[in-house]
Amino acid sequence: MKAIVCTRYGDPLEVLQLKEVDKPVPTEGRVLVRVHAASVNKADLAPVRGAIVARLLGTGLLKPKRAILGDDLAGTVEAVGKDVTRFKPGDEVFGDAPGAFAEYASASQDLLVSKPANVSFEEAAAVPIAAISALQGLRKAHIQAGQKVLVNGASGGVGTFALQIAKSFDTQVTAVCSSGNLENARAMGADHVVDYTKEDFSRNGQRYDLILAANGDQPLRAYSRALTPQGTCIVAGGSLTQIFQSLILGRWYSKSGGQTIAFMGIAELNQEDLAFLKELLENCKIKPWIDRRYPLGETARAVRYLEEGHATGKVVINVK
Repeated sequence: MKAIVCTRYGDPLEVLQLKEVDKPVPTEGRVLVRVHAASVNKADLAPVRGAIVARLLGTGLLKPKRAILGDDLAGTVEAVGKDVTRFKPGDEVFGDAPGAFAEYASASQDLLVSKPANVSFEEAAAVPIAAISALQGLRKAHIQAGQKVLVNGASGGVGTFALQIAKSFDTQVTAVCSSGNLENARAMGADHVVDYTKEDFSRNGQRYDLILAANGDQPLRAYSRALTPQGTCIVAGGSLTQIFQSLILGRWYSKSGGQTIAFMGIAELNQEDLAFLKELLENCKIKPWIDRRYPLGETARAVRYLEEGHATGKVVINVK
């Protein structure tokens, strides 16, 4: 089968190569998926560039530990291993599988769910990591109906899902993004939009019960200004400085008043949350926002594009 292989760290255009490799064999509890589409996440960037933090966290000190990258996928079950009871050959599925940038990938049956009939393989592949990150961030902030919610970075992969998922909880959502993405945010259901190139959301007098920081480099004091006295801010992404601030100073902000500011942590992929997102897809509560599509052979260009930081929504790889 064909797969995108990375055997050394460096520029995506230089180190990501399309090669012939052996097709995986589904072992106990695992499913062989014929991949129709996959999507690129920021988590795919560090294993390519070899960021020091990523190496220390287990991607491999001298070279990538996992040669075939990618995790989000959607496709058709080709074969099943021993004790697989949830799926059979021919089933259309989406979820998480290491090595998704390939024609076939082996996935745990516990990290797949059936693909809804009303979404394409491309749309389904765009969902798992970004949407689960948004969902778990909002849940950590104890989202409730009627709240005023602000999503900073509402045009990115996590942000577009956070906006829509927050709306599904019957909240009033303000989306913070650039001028070119305001109409997209409105189309996704934002009640209000803030153009960060023209306005500072933390100084316009508005206060929010919940802030999800999906992107940006705002200091914690800016989020504190924009929160209600008992409000909660969850940092789900952004610059390393912002993340470290939330880890180190978040407790101080939380103890000094009624507000809570905290780092979300790493999203935990699980079948229960995938099933929840599947239901939102089926009920048209969320719709994946796809920016660009690339064929499997141009995955390096897709990774480079996401790395440049201009993607609106998700970047998808068409495999089949």
